[in-house]
Amino acid sequence: MVAWTIVVAGGSGDRFGAAKQFARLGGPTVLDRAVGVAREACDAVVVVLPAGAEWKPPDRVQTAAGGATRSDSVRAGLALVPDEVDIIVVHDAARPLASRALFAAVIGAVAAGADAAVPAVAVVDTVKRIAAGRVVETIPRADLVLVQTPQAFRAARLRAAHAYGGVDTDDAALVEAAGGTVAVVPGESRNVKLTVAADLELARALLDTGASP
Repeated sequence: MVAWTIVVAGGSGDRFGAAKQFARLGGPTVLDRAVGVAREACDAVVVVLPAGAEWKPPDRVQTAAGGATRSDSVRAGLALVPDEVDIIVVHDAARPLASRALFAAVIGAVAAGADAAVPAVAVVDTVKRIAAGRVVETIPRADLVLVQTPQAFRAARLRAAHAYGGVDTDDAALVEAAGGTVAVVPGESRNVKLTVAADLELARALLDTGASP
C-alpha cells in the first residue's frame, strides 16, 4: 500500500517564543528530524510551512503554505497528495522524536482494516475539572489516554472528514465525528511535543541519553 505523510509545521510558535520547527535539536532542526523519520517510513512527504517560510526540501518532499488553523493546514497538505495514495499519515513537526516503529504501527493498523490509528499513552496523573479556581469534579482516568502523532488514516476517510471544512486539534476527531473507526496503538514516552521552550531542553536531554529514534 502506498503511504504518504503530511508533516504539519505551519505554526508561529507563540507559546514557544519562536518558530519552534526551525530550532536546532542536536544539529538538525526540529523540522528536519520530523521530516527525516517520515521519509524513512513513507513513500513521500508533504510539509506544510508558515506562509513565506524558507526551507529547502529534500528528495521526495513537497511543501505547501499553511492556513489559519491546523485543520486548514492539513487540508493544504491533502491537496498535494495524489488520489492513488492508500494511507495518509499526519504528523506534527513539534514531535521530532517519534520513531520509525511508531509510524509503522499506525500504518499497520490502518492496513489491517481500521479507518484511522492513533498512538496513545496512559494518563498517570489525577485529572480534575475546575471552575472559578475550584475543583468541581475528579474524573476517573482508567479509560483516558493522551493521544500523540503520527496518526494514520485510510486516505478516502481522511479526505471525506475534511471535505466540509471542519476544525479540530486532532484529525482523528474529525474521522470519529464522521463515524469512522479509530484504532489505538501504544505511544512512546519519548515522543514529547514541543510547546514551550523548556520542552526543547527535554528533547535535547532525551537525545543525550540515547533515547532518540
